[in-house]
Amino acid sequence: MEQTTRLPLIGEKAPSFKAETTQGHINFPDDFKGKWVVFFSHPADFTPVCTTEFMTFAAMQPQFEALNCRLLGLSIDSTYSHIAWLRTIKEKIEYKGMKNIEVMFPVISDLTMDVSRAFGMLQPAASTTQAVRAVFIMDPEATVRAILYYPLSNGRNMEEILRLVKAMQLSDKHKVATPANWQPGDEVIVPPPGSCGIAKDRMEKPDPDVRCLDWFMCLKKCPK
Repeated sequence: MEQTTRLPLIGEKAPSFKAETTQGHINFPDDFKGKWVVFFSHPADFTPVCTTEFMTFAAMQPQFEALNCRLLGLSIDSTYSHIAWLRTIKEKIEYKGMKNIEVMFPVISDLTMDVSRAFGMLQPAASTTQAVRAVFIMDPEATVRAILYYPLSNGRNMEEILRLVKAMQLSDKHKVATPANWQPGDEVIVPPPGSCGIAKDRMEKPDPDVRCLDWFMCLKKCPK
């Protein structure tokens, strides 16, 4: 009988696991305490879409680290395959002005597929032998905060993943929401009275920095 596992949902604790990676053995989430984590799977080493994704993630790694966020990759290939592929990327591949790119974040070797199953990264209708392009974003308490899935044929938008981390961190810190297509510096949404910890007397004591379009929709400048 085929083994199935329910993927972790938003608001739940991420499954714990131990694994071998290109950076040595890791114990998740213990080794990532106090950090945000972008954990993503890719279908296979030595494939073109995955190569562009890894180069882009590696080039943007300093931006993620500036947000106290770690990158963690996975495929069901071996560590030897990972290392050979990443070496090839560094030595031979140039893409969109990126060259000599060295992937410094750990990439999990999941030959048993145990980690992939725990996170719902294996979807038989898409492929019986490859992990789909899944992204799990976890906060410093190892709680799943966002889940993104992409098909095998289409690469992810790393700028969107970075934007989402920034938006969630802003929401956590200032108890605000972000509107569609929000970018850092744009106005943010003030939750309606009585929600998300907002005091019910807000309407009786209007904030001069808040502009309301109606009773349920108020915005203010982006907090610094």
